[in-house]
Amino acid sequence: MLKFLFALLSKSKTKTLSDEEIIAEYIRTQNNYYFEILYNRYSSKIFGKCLTLLKDEYKAQDATQDIMMKILLNLSKFSGKSKFSTWVYSITYNFCIDAIRKRKKDKSVLVDDISIVADVEDEISDKFILEVKLDQLKVILDEIPMADKTVLLMKYMDGMSIRDISEVVGKSESAIKMKIKRAKEKFVKTHDNHFKNAV
Repeated sequence: MLKFLFALLSKSKTKTLSDEEIIAEYIRTQNNYYFEILYNRYSSKIFGKCLTLLKDEYKAQDATQDIMMKILLNLSKFSGKSKFSTWVYSITYNFCIDAIRKRKKDKSVLVDDISIVADVEDEISDKFILEVKLDQLKVILDEIPMADKTVLLMKYMDGMSIRDISEVVGKSESAIKMKIKRAKEKFVKTHDNHFKNAV
């Protein structure tokens, strides 16, 4: 009975551990229980991101399993320089972008076209993007290029900072600011083409 209570207490304690502490325990003990905690914390978030990018439930389910396996195999490579959630997003994002590239044979998916990188003044307010109606948002996101859709989702849906987005995409913060600025311009143009006169 005491053994059972001790096991129960240690399990409830592990649920309050940070991701980094759980990773350290997994690497130290190789006990799958620790990875299960990470799986429970992140699999549904990963599935949601895969579904948004791949637009297919079955492909999103397969991708989630592949990504979780990739995370498991690479846990020892997690350096802790960025948040674990950013690292997970990076793996998820790159996996989905690769899948889209292969499917569409589209090399332009998130290849940066930024030739001049400057400190960017952004004239389009975040408020405009955030207040677009849901049915309109779906139409716009389906129409704008994948590269633009992805950075907008990272910024506005996931609330990621410019720094986190730059880590995920592997571009400088200035380049990300320019990318977001251009993505917002395309977003507004697409919105106006479809809905400017809508009541």
